Amino acid sequence: MAAANPIPAGFNSVSTHLVVQDAAKAIEFYKQAFGAEEICRMPGPGGQGVMHAELRIGNSIVMLASEMPQCDGPKSPQTLNGTTVSIHLYVKDVDAIYDQAVKAGATATMPAMDAFWGDRYGKIQDPFGHVWGIATRIKDLTPEEINQGAEDFFKQMAEQGSACQN
Repeated sequence: MAAANPIPAGFNSVSTHLVVQDAAKAIEFYKQAFGAEEICRMPGPGGQGVMHAELRIGNSIVMLASEMPQCDGPKSPQTLNGTTVSIHLYVKDVDAIYDQAVKAGATATMPAMDAFWGDRYGKIQDPFGHVWGIATRIKDLTPEEINQGAEDFFKQMAEQGSACQN
């Protein structure tokens, strides 16, 4: 038997694994919102929920599963009433994907804008509580240019009396 590749084909060293309350609905949302391709789906115990699924979004694989409280597993953002992470998605056309995600049922939380770090960037929250930053690189900047842009941005925010946007 040949030795297995320590990182399976198609995966990166760090991979996203989402927990949601209804993985079957989430899979359909991600297909509509981000053009995800379903690679596999395994039903949960007794056919309840989805124990494991894999989707390809762009050049990355996203794993997901239905929340399974009976197994004392991870909780979904809906159960936790929030999330501690944001998923960053690079796409060719941030405006088109942002609009597509909102039409599919996401909540717009920050409209797409030209950001000081060189991306056109916007944020949505999917119907399952996960936060997605969607971006398209529009300018390659040096670290010095990014630092200056950040300084200018936060100065402008302070002058407007606005809190830091994340």
